[in-house]
Amino acid sequence: MTNRILTTTFQSLAAGAVVTVIAAHGAYAADKVRLSGVIESVKDDTLQMKSVDGKEIMVMIGPQMKIMGMKNATVADIKPGDFVGVGSEPTASGVNGAVQVVIFPASMKGTGEGDRAWNVRPNGQMTNATVADAVKSVDGPSLTLAYKGGQRKVNIPAGTTILALASATKDDLKPGAALSVQGETSGDDMVTAEALRVGIDGATPPK
Repeated sequence: MTNRILTTTFQSLAAGAVVTVIAAHGAYAADKVRLSGVIESVKDDTLQMKSVDGKEIMVMIGPQMKIMGMKNATVADIKPGDFVGVGSEPTASGVNGAVQVVIFPASMKGTGEGDRAWNVRPNGQMTNATVADAVKSVDGPSLTLAYKGGQRKVNIPAGTTILALASATKDDLKPGAALSVQGETSGDDMVTAEALRVGIDGATPPK
């Protein structure tokens, strides 16, 4: 049987990089997926979640699975020297406006560094970079982001989603918590999780 190779592109705001997944579709092949939703129940090494499109999904939690927490933050938490992932879109001013910002812990500095297309918004850009300068003005705060080979300035309009990555454990997987799942499925509404990002204290991980 000839396998059909599909290449699917996902955006990772927790790592802030584009992940290209190549899945071979055959009789027993599993697809790589990324799902967002809310945890409904947790029992042992499985959890039930309702996805953003209303589907009931059973998530199997593997022993080597990575769990990362996401906490709400503010623009005041962004400091020069911080490593951030900023999803932005063009504005009439000619300077991109941020849609969402993820602040990385120091241990993850350099993850996915660069400036690339972000397909969440038309003509969007995802920039993983170090904050070279943070300025407050009458027009609102702005950041100068420095990465290998270039810089990008972005404005931070009111209402921008700002999150900080944080450590998390299985104890943070509670009913009502927002969840982003990366893993494999064979199309039966069951996913074997490879990585989870869970919202802490009411935060919602990026889709």
